[in-house]
Amino acid sequence: MINYITETVEYLKEKGFDAPEVGIILGTGLGALVDDVTILKEVSYNHIPNFPTATVEFHKGKLIYGELEGKKVVIMQGRFHFYEGYSLQDVTYPVRIMEKLGIHTLLVSNASGAINPEFKKGELMLITDHINLLGNSPLAFKGVSQLGERFADMSQPYDEELNNTLRTLAQQHNIKLNEGVYASVLGPQLETKAEYRMLKILGADAVGMSTVPEIIVANHLKLRAVAISVLTDEGDPDNLQPVNIDDIIATAALAEPNLIVLTKAFIASL
Repeated sequence: MINYITETVEYLKEKGFDAPEVGIILGTGLGALVDDVTILKEVSYNHIPNFPTATVEFHKGKLIYGELEGKKVVIMQGRFHFYEGYSLQDVTYPVRIMEKLGIHTLLVSNASGAINPEFKKGELMLITDHINLLGNSPLAFKGVSQLGERFADMSQPYDEELNNTLRTLAQQHNIKLNEGVYASVLGPQLETKAEYRMLKILGADAVGMSTVPEIIVANHLKLRAVAISVLTDEGDPDNLQPVNIDDIIATAALAEPNLIVLTKAFIASL
């Protein structure tokens, strides 16, 4: 993998991706932040050596380099998922690339389903911990020790100092910011009533199909990491309503302005 990483990083540096400070991964229906970025360079994933290609139709599949709130950022406009048939090493490959380009902080966003009955769709949730139910790890491969410590510590996967910054900023901007545990499942099918009950018993406040692999690798690389979920549906097993992906995207779009305000304020604070 080291040779692949070197080739990818050299290509992006030649394209002008110069020493970004912050990496941002934009989740489902959360691409409008790019409109506030002064874009200096952008490259489609399918042009980047050794990069996976986004197969989800509503993920644009671009790596963007630019300036946001005075900081140099590299943004994934569209991410990769385990359910697309990629290995978790492929899913998290961009995080390793962003780290080699120079980022010190990773901000991850996603669309997820609310499990905590106190949380409502359209609200935001700060992820304070997670449960990996993917049945796999992005660190489970030969040669991982060449890239970092095999047995990565996960006692504090989400940087508490940065979480406190997000709490303060949400309060300042009058944005409701729930907090909780995120469960990552394979998908792509949504959850059954029984699965929602199980997840609640396990202690999950929200569920989705991403984020945890990227956070694991961020910790493997000693990056500071934070993550925010946009809650796009409510997983009440006693009153579970059918949900389709169009509804999820529409709800994410309604919540996106608050996420953009919070993200911009967060980047400015770094």
